[in-house]
Amino acid sequence: MSNAITLVDSRGEPLRARADTGAGPGSLANNVGRAFFPYQAADWQTQEMGAWLPWIRSPDAEINQFRDRMVARSRDQVRNDGRSSGGITRILDNAVGSSLRLSAAPDYRALAEISGAAFDNTWANEFRRAVEARWRLFANDFGRYNDVSRQLTVSQQFRLALRHKLIDGEALVVNYWKPERVGRGGARYATSYLVVDPDRLSNPNQMVDTRYMRNGVEIDDDGVPIAYHIRKAHQNDWYNSVESMVWERVVREDDDGWLRVIHDFERDRAGQNRGVGVFIPVLAHARMLARYYGIELQAAALAASIGTYVTSPYDPNDVQEAVGGNEELGFYQGLRKEWNDERPAMFNGVRVPALAPGEDIKALTSDHPHNGFTEFVHEMQGCVASALGVSLEQVTQDWSKTTYTSGRSALLESWKTLVRRRQEFSAGTAAPMYAVWLREAMENGELPLPAGAPDFIEAITAYAACSWLGPARGWVDPVKEPQGSILKMDAALTTLKQEAAEQGLDWEEVLDQRQVEIAAFRERDIPLPEWGGAEVATRTDEPPQEPQAA
Repeated sequence: MSNAITLVDSRGEPLRARADTGAGPGSLANNVGRAFFPYQAADWQTQEMGAWLPWIRSPDAEINQFRDRMVARSRDQVRNDGRSSGGITRILDNAVGSSLRLSAAPDYRALAEISGAAFDNTWANEFRRAVEARWRLFANDFGRYNDVSRQLTVSQQFRLALRHKLIDGEALVVNYWKPERVGRGGARYATSYLVVDPDRLSNPNQMVDTRYMRNGVEIDDDGVPIAYHIRKAHQNDWYNSVESMVWERVVREDDDGWLRVIHDFERDRAGQNRGVGVFIPVLAHARMLARYYGIELQAAALAASIGTYVTSPYDPNDVQEAVGGNEELGFYQGLRKEWNDERPAMFNGVRVPALAPGEDIKALTSDHPHNGFTEFVHEMQGCVASALGVSLEQVTQDWSKTTYTSGRSALLESWKTLVRRRQEFSAGTAAPMYAVWLREAMENGELPLPAGAPDFIEAITAYAACSWLGPARGWVDPVKEPQGSILKMDAALTTLKQEAAEQGLDWEEVLDQRQVEIAAFRERDIPLPEWGGAEVATRTDEPPQEPQAA
């Protein structure tokens, strides 16, 4: 029985060796390579691809066992590198800012469809105003009862959760019910939140992942997270060493549907149960760039610390013999020093070194930073900015070479990513937190509802529909761009609500304030401006036009 293997081409015919034995286009080696590797990306015989043999793994296998190391490195990078820290700050300032404001938008059409009750636009406006007012009282509570630790407002918790999501790869919020705080305790609501460090989410007793346990996330046969296993203290919290080895199983939802745990992360692959931070793709580059900065700075500091030095053309031994020994040499040097101290040479108030005949003064020059330092750093920073989804100018804060066109184009592109981050964070964290509180407010009977309205849990999606107002996008040109907004509104291509939202404003608050200001103008007998409804005065100094003949 023969064990010979016959190589065939794409038509099934045996490959034949050519007369030549070189490695040219028609050689046997290249024909075999083409037969085996129809895509160059699959080739392992080239110098570029031969050592590149990554494994195919499940997303949890790729992330979970290496998660702590990647997170620790990302945090260290952000803590100790100003550019990296600034990049995270830019995202937080543009996505959340100092306040992420609720804009409730209950889906009254869906509510009317599923219940037959009298839900309409009038009810929606009434409900929206009532719920936003109560949410402000809860979110900005002076006693901070919305926070389990009573330290943060809701907006501050949003910012902290998003920071964890950016650096650690995920945001983890546990919802608590604290009825003992209501009433005499000072709280208006029993709902409160706790932003949890994602490090505490892990398998009990540090066991390896199993079919139903994925790095602290307990899933069922369908891959649905049903519970989260959270340490009672951080594993490296020395003051709570005992609690750090105790895990609490927190179900995702109670039996009555009350949401207990909010776990928000960006999914790069199907079946993923833990997240990765935004720095992971460029972490090695960012680390090397930070080291490069340090090396160049050390070299420049060393050169500056040495400064200048004096050289003499005379050999020290010859000078010593000429003046007659050590005593005479010392006496001679003392006379020189005394002369220079008593009669210093000055130029514009600055002392000039006085040198002996034949001596010369030289300055130590340094080649650092290297000639290509700026271009290299610029390229590396562009790589980091691309991974973060912001413009290079936002990372470096250097706008000296930016024109109006390039600056506006860069900000528009980065704005898309920032808005996407805000909307994903709103859907994954902010909206669920709002829905948890809204259920309590509705069950307390604080909000207007028509007869026959469904229970909150039956129509949670319609009741809790909302959007969030973040920081203003701003303008590169504060004249041209507002004029464009006015033209779009006049052409019915946009609305006041949309334009105000892009500038971080609530359109109703804008109108309410305008109404107050118009009343103040009238009260003081001050002519109204054009935005107040004043008619534009026609010019009277122009001669009347002659009627044209038909």
